Amino acid sequence: MVVGTGVIFGIDIAKGSSRSKELPRYAVAVLKEGEVTHHTMVRLPRILKMVRESHPQYLAVDNIFELAPGKKELVRFLEKLPEGVKLVQVTGGLHKKSLLHLAKENGLSFNQFNPNEEAEACARLVSMGVGSEVSLFEDITKIKVSRARSLGRGGWSQNRYRRKVHGAVRERSREVEAILKKASKEHGYTYISSIFRGFGGYVRAEFTVHAKRHQVPVGSGSTADAQIRVSSVVRDKIQYTPLSKAKRRPTIVGIDPGTTVGIAILSFDGELLLLKSIRGISHDEVVKLIAEYGKPAVISTDVTPTPGSVDRIRRSFNAVISTPSTEISSEEKIALGRPYGYSNDHERDSLAAALYAYRNYKSMFSRVEKKAPPHLDLDKIKLYVIQGASIGEAIGKASGVPVPDKKPVELLTTSDEDADERSRKVLEKLKLKDTQVRNLRDYVQELKDELVAKDKLILKLEVKLKKVKEEDRLKVLKDKELEMRDHKISVLKKDLRRAKSSLKKAHYSIKKLKQIRKLEFKGEGIPVKIISSFNRDAILDAEDHFGIKKGDVIFLEDASGGSTVTASMLVAMGLKAVIVTGDVTYAADDVFFKGDLPLLKDIPLQRIDDLAIVDPNVLQVALNEWAERAELRRQEEKEKKLKHLVDEYRSERRRGLS
Repeated sequence: MVVGTGVIFGIDIAKGSSRSKELPRYAVAVLKEGEVTHHTMVRLPRILKMVRESHPQYLAVDNIFELAPGKKELVRFLEKLPEGVKLVQVTGGLHKKSLLHLAKENGLSFNQFNPNEEAEACARLVSMGVGSEVSLFEDITKIKVSRARSLGRGGWSQNRYRRKVHGAVRERSREVEAILKKASKEHGYTYISSIFRGFGGYVRAEFTVHAKRHQVPVGSGSTADAQIRVSSVVRDKIQYTPLSKAKRRPTIVGIDPGTTVGIAILSFDGELLLLKSIRGISHDEVVKLIAEYGKPAVISTDVTPTPGSVDRIRRSFNAVISTPSTEISSEEKIALGRPYGYSNDHERDSLAAALYAYRNYKSMFSRVEKKAPPHLDLDKIKLYVIQGASIGEAIGKASGVPVPDKKPVELLTTSDEDADERSRKVLEKLKLKDTQVRNLRDYVQELKDELVAKDKLILKLEVKLKKVKEEDRLKVLKDKELEMRDHKISVLKKDLRRAKSSLKKAHYSIKKLKQIRKLEFKGEGIPVKIISSFNRDAILDAEDHFGIKKGDVIFLEDASGGSTVTASMLVAMGLKAVIVTGDVTYAADDVFFKGDLPLLKDIPLQRIDDLAIVDPNVLQVALNEWAERAELRRQEEKEKKLKHLVDEYRSERRRGLS
């Protein structure tokens, strides 16, 4: 079977190891239209670049962990491959065969010590349909919309900032959901959304789409406030899907019937081809699904007698039925299925039935592999034996050479004496056989007694093990509770320290406030309201926080950058005075002067946090000085204006006389 006519990359490690610190080097054989091009001592980044340029159908390796030291790194490697490029492990899935053995079976030969030839062998074997496709991703895509920046510790504008960011997350989430709704109608897949609301919008939104990554028309990206992350869901275990399932290889099928049908399909090598549970599936759909993975030789179930629905499936394929002699316990099912993994009880029961049947035939399969010639199809011979033929007859059928009938033994005429002697020897042999049979029966009884004793011991040990597990479970729970309690105590201690620190600061603030209030009551201090900076937001925040009113005195911590707009806002409030420590802009100073709002510099203040007071006498002196300066400035401006008018008049007179 040829899997396709596209480009195939055969890859084999030439120097180093995927687990070493230094990047390994590889031999790459590019198979295209039957011709092979070799590339030697190539590093992995270069291979990825070649893959993006040539877009091969398959990457063929004899061991996937030559490309990456572990599953995590292998996931990253597969994520870098273009859509449609498949990774194939030529030697099979869980039950691997050697590359030499596979090459010999398919009429190929190569030098196993030459990486170039080994890479070429991998590529050619995949082109013949040998190997298993490696799958690490479920047909599920996760989309997460979240904040693109941290909200920080906060301040006066924190709520407005939080509302802005959460609003952006909400907008992006709604855009993604609109795209998914449209795509789900067009392509027929479904999705589930989880929304986590926050102040003013969404903290984050998560979408689980039941489709492959390339089928979802949403990409990762970010804006100033929100980000979108799209990723495929990684499988718990690596899944291997044989390329040769279309060859209709004989299989062993385990079925768990019911409303939800569990189906497990094994090859004669014990490789798991399919493990699935489907709710509400019809008989015809079950038959069609099983047929996609080969021709069932054995249909098995985990109960006796065989259910009618399972027997109907068996008759559809004319397969042999396999049922256990006794009921399979839950513990045994779990032990059988643990190496393969399963998602629910239906998959576990069907897998246990298939593995129980495979175990019954395993010794016979081993005898076939030892006796059968290497050039014959082992699966075909095993199938004939399952159907009732002896190994010799099965080999004859598979090779096309009939097994010769046994020649009848010719009876020789003998004398009476010879007959008596022969009879005596036969009787002696019979007596000896009887003795051997009795001894064997006694031995069998001893073995049965030992088996009963071992069963009792196993039961006793299982009870003990269960008790130990329960004790360990309780100990783990206790340790977890203690750990949680210690963590909670640590958190509470930190909270207590912070509370004490805050209380200390509050006491200090209260003390200072009392002093300020006392001075205010005595007429020795006038309250001053503080604005952090000379801009519109700071003025509005201070107005919300302090309630600035007519006749108030304010202090600008940072007077730089003031404009005519912000200065006009302060003038409109009818303030008594504005105190600054530095210079203001000419535009702001002009607005204050024209609005008759005193601008005082470097006035001594007694301050605590956002409050302050000023000595009334100091303030009055400063106001008087400002009034004098303002009056002088008005006189100067009047003189300038008068001079300007006189100059204009003289200019007009000169123009008139001339």
